[in-house]
Amino acid sequence: MACVVLLGGCGERNIVRTGPPIPEAKSQTIYVAAQRDFDDPGPSFGGRRPTELSYARITVGIPPSHKTGNVEWPDETPDPSTDFVVTSSRRFPSGEAMRRDLRAHQGQRETVLFIHGYNNTMGQALFRFAQIKEDFGVDAPSVLFSWASAGVPSGYAYDRDSVLYARDDLEATLRGLSRDGEKVFILAHPMGAQLAMETMRQAAIRGDRQLLSRISGVALMSPDIDPQLFRRQARAIGQLPQPFFIFISREDRALDIASLITGRKPRLGGIRDPREVAGLDVHVVDFTALSNGEGLNHSIPVSSASAVGVVRGMIEKAESGVAAFERYLVLPAQP
Repeated sequence: MACVVLLGGCGERNIVRTGPPIPEAKSQTIYVAAQRDFDDPGPSFGGRRPTELSYARITVGIPPSHKTGNVEWPDETPDPSTDFVVTSSRRFPSGEAMRRDLRAHQGQRETVLFIHGYNNTMGQALFRFAQIKEDFGVDAPSVLFSWASAGVPSGYAYDRDSVLYARDDLEATLRGLSRDGEKVFILAHPMGAQLAMETMRQAAIRGDRQLLSRISGVALMSPDIDPQLFRRQARAIGQLPQPFFIFISREDRALDIASLITGRKPRLGGIRDPREVAGLDVHVVDFTALSNGEGLNHSIPVSSASAVGVVRGMIEKAESGVAAFERYLVLPAQP
C-alpha cells in the first residue's frame, strides 16, 4: 500500500477553478474529447465508465507571474493574476461539431493531441496541457484526450483496464481529427503512452494504414510500458510514425514504484541500455541530468525549465530538418 500512496505523485491533488480573464494574462485554448462527465470532473474510482465521449472547448488563463515548468494551481479563492484558471468553456454535441469549431477558429491542418497518464483527473490534465502549450509556444490546434482514469493513487489496476477500454474512442478521435487528410502529433504521458501504442497497434491490425500515415509524429514521455511489450507493439504497428521520440529518466521514481507494482518489471521510461530498443525506428532522449526533483522526476521534459529549453531546441531542429537526431541521446546537465 505504501507504494501505491507514493505513486500518487503522478497526479497533483489540485482542483481546477474558474475566474475572469484579465488583460495582462495570456490564454490557451484546448479542445477536449473526454470519457468523463464534465459536471463531475473529479476522481471517479469504481464509477461506471461512459459509453460515449463528451466534447468541449476550454480557455485557460495563464497568469503573468507564470514560471516555466510550473502549473500555478489556484486555492479556494482563485486569482487570475497568480493562478491558472478556466476563463471560458463551451460544450459540443458531437465530435464533428467540435472538429468544425476547431478548424474554424484555428485553420491549421495539424493538431497536437495530448494523452494524460495514470491518476489524473480531467482538470489536472487540462492545466498541465495548458502549461505545456504556453511553455513550448504551441500555436497549433490542441486536443486533450481524457480517458477514464480513476484519478486516485489506489486506482493503478483500474487505470490499466481503463486504457484498454479507451482504445476504440481514441482511434475514433484520431480518425475524426484527420478525416480530411489533416495531421495529428501525439504527446502521451506514462500510461497514456500505453494507450497510444495500443491504439496504433489496433489500427495496424485493422489494416488502417491511412490513419497511421496521418500521425505526423509521436513523443512518449516517461512511458509506463514493459520494454518487451513495447517491442511487440512496435512490430505489430510496422512502420512507426516519424519522428518517434521516447523521453526517459533513469531516476524516475514513479516508474520505479510502477515496476514494483508490476512484479519488478522495468518500464520503458526508465531504461538504462540502448539495446532495449535496438532495431526500432525510435529516438530515445535521456533527461536524467536535467531533473529538478519535482514530482518524483516523472515529468522532467515539461516541468524542468532547463529541459523545456532543450526540448524547444529539438522542436526547432525537427521543423527545420537541418540534421538528424541521434538514436540514443543522453543530455548533459545544464551549467
